[in-house]
Amino acid sequence: MSRVDFSMVTSGLEIPGYRIVRNFGIVRGIIVRSRSVIGNLGAALQTIVGGNITILTNLCEKTREDAFELLLQHAGEHGANAVISMRYDATKVMQGVTEVLAYGTAVQVERIS
Repeated sequence: MSRVDFSMVTSGLEIPGYRIVRNFGIVRGIIVRSRSVIGNLGAALQTIVGGNITILTNLCEKTREDAFELLLQHAGEHGANAVISMRYDATKVMQGVTEVLAYGTAVQVERIS
């Protein structure tokens, strides 16, 4: 399966040292994730102590990582070798269920000689 290398993804409008030769349009990776009952209980216990709620931090990080990986795959399926203007978005779908979207513009770039 073809995918864009993570090092060729930027939140900027260009990748230094490369020029855009083709634009494939918007690509995305979408994950919808819920918290488990055990995760909810563990998070509730961590809120009593205060500080970083590591159970939820880890869940959020894993969800963003999964959405990002889907973005890389989607861009690769379009023939891209880079993604510019990459962003994340999150939406609460229902109580305890969140959608995380990674999106950007798939492009083909070539190194500037």
